[in-house]
Amino acid sequence: MIRERFFFRETIATILADEAAHIAAAKRGILCARQVLEKYIARDPFFLTTFDPYVPDSDDPVIRRMADAGQKASVGPMAAVAGTIAWAGIDAMVEEGAEFGVIDNGGDIALINASRPVRVGIHAGTSPLSNRFAFFIPPKKEISGICTSSATVGPSISFGVADSVTVFSKNPALADAWATAVCNRIRTDDTSVFSDLDPEKITGVFAVLGDYTERWGDIPPIVPAVVDEHLISAGDRL
Repeated sequence: MIRERFFFRETIATILADEAAHIAAAKRGILCARQVLEKYIARDPFFLTTFDPYVPDSDDPVIRRMADAGQKASVGPMAAVAGTIAWAGIDAMVEEGAEFGVIDNGGDIALINASRPVRVGIHAGTSPLSNRFAFFIPPKKEISGICTSSATVGPSISFGVADSVTVFSKNPALADAWATAVCNRIRTDDTSVFSDLDPEKITGVFAVLGDYTERWGDIPPIVPAVVDEHLISAGDRL
């Protein structure tokens, strides 16, 4: 397996693949998606700044994926940017013939793992549960998303208090948008946000708030693991 870090402007990603050609395809997909997004924002800067659902003047799949996910999760389209860009990279890998590929775009993951299982570590900042466990993702032939939002880790804007909220979906953009939405609203005494989730679109949610956890839906098995923080795709680990 090949593991390669990829940095371009705000994108800080880790790409896993079996072949160098698949790594190259992932980079092309990411850069193409970024180019589309940057061009659209140049003519519609409100798309970049709004925290509310937004209907864009574009039919491009990158813009539509972000906007549709934001509308479903009641957040701005940029809440889905990392998952959408990772998804574009995986799409390109699949077009190149990949049956295995993982793109971790700053904690928002798109993957296809038809050939073998994958373990995804749980990083939740200073929570005592952080870096001790992982999700065991069994092989699956379709692309899926595993996206995490945090109010205590990383530079992204959050209105919540959770150390981590991980959302699972076949739609990486939707997983990213809902990770933001759930993280904004969940509290140890308030999980009412779960009532807004569509079980046909969102597979499961796992939230960490200090030493407290909350689950919704069908999440993958959680197994003991020693998570190496140096493998985490984050700006403070360049």
